Amino acid sequence: MKCCQDHIELALDMYVDEYELPPEMRLLTENEMLSTTCEFCQNKAIYVVGN
Repeated sequence: MKCCQDHIELALDMYVDEYELPPEMRLLTENEMLSTTCEFCQNKAIYVVGN
């Protein structure tokens, strides 16, 4: 899941609920941030949550 700062907690909670494992979380690179939006809103995504 790609998400913005406002939705990072929601993404973490959803991942744990679905997979029952702690996810890896990383910041997007500058190039990835240019065209990526949050999956929960239309803000710029800055994190990737998942394995």
